[in-house]
Amino acid sequence: MSTFNVPTKNEVSEDNQVIFTQIEKKLGFVPNVYASLAHSDTALGNFLAFGSSKTSFSAKEKEVINLVVSQINDCTYCLAAHSAMGKMNGFSEEEILELRAGTASFDPKLDALVKLAKYTAENKGAATVAILENFYAQGYTKGSLADAILIIGEITITNYFNNAIEVAIDFPEAQAL
Repeated sequence: MSTFNVPTKNEVSEDNQVIFTQIEKKLGFVPNVYASLAHSDTALGNFLAFGSSKTSFSAKEKEVINLVVSQINDCTYCLAAHSAMGKMNGFSEEEILELRAGTASFDPKLDALVKLAKYTAENKGAATVAILENFYAQGYTKGSLADAILIIGEITITNYFNNAIEVAIDFPEAQAL
């Protein structure tokens, strides 16, 4: 059981209060994971800056990585949040479940991405020659590989944080695999 409370806007630093206002304007609410990061005067801003940095991947491709890595790390909060975001980015419930399982039979390019993300997350960053060759054959580049590893790192941070504090889920719960 977590001893981590989800702070309100009045319980965080002035800098984090400004960030809460920005998040509320964008999302309509402050997700519990963001609010929990605000226990630190710097973690929330640093995390949001990292997560909003430029990448060669589309929002949909980022969700591919977020879904499969969150499944590997058994993060129920991130699975709920990214299942909702996956739907917002055009994935069906069936496609989301398939992505979480580590395949994308409906799109060869996304299949190469999900397989790369799954294998590297499971194997501490390692990737086989076959996985990399398939990734590159689908049009991804060495730059795409660098961006994928950064996104894997970003979602792993939130997976670990959520698993450590057991933050209350404030998104519709993800369907079980």
